Amino acid sequence: MTNEPIVRADARRQLIDFISADAVFHGDFTLTSGKKASYYVDLRRVSLDHRVAPLIGRVMLDLIADVPDVAAVGGMTMGADPIAAAILHQGAARGLAYDAFVVRKEPKDHGRGKQVEGPDVSGKRVIVLEDTSTTGGSPLKAIEALRKIGAEVVAVAVVVDRATGAREVIEGAGVPYLAAIGLDDLGLA
Repeated sequence: MTNEPIVRADARRQLIDFISADAVFHGDFTLTSGKKASYYVDLRRVSLDHRVAPLIGRVMLDLIADVPDVAAVGGMTMGADPIAAAILHQGAARGLAYDAFVVRKEPKDHGRGKQVEGPDVSGKRVIVLEDTSTTGGSPLKAIEALRKIGAEVVAVAVVVDRATGAREVIEGAGVPYLAAIGLDDLGLA
């Protein structure tokens, strides 16, 4: 008998604890959408922390495990970058071969003029990542850039879903939406 399910559940619980303690701020905040909120989840506070990044990688690997034939993961730079790196490294530790990519807000105006950086993902199945979802706007921009180069976007996977409409927007665009942690998990619902 293996203790792998216990270890995986423990990683998720630890991740929730770190996010709750170090990445949730209470007060008056204006979100990217312009909406007001009484709390803010700043996932970069933990996604770039040496103790938490491996947990994010493990939890996100479990979240995307049932999506077949994924070649790479990534999303809009900045928020998705540490999530993609965590998945790449934890995946390699499990013997999985996920590459990572970065989507720029705009194509470069010099060099090769690329908007999607990293290994070539044209013709490959990819998952778009986001640290915290609110409106779904960032994943939609990433999806558009990836489709322009011929990548097949098979899902959007987020670490924390704020339950503010991102799921509906992403699914409305025909892309499955996966979330590792919800507001209930963080005591914010």
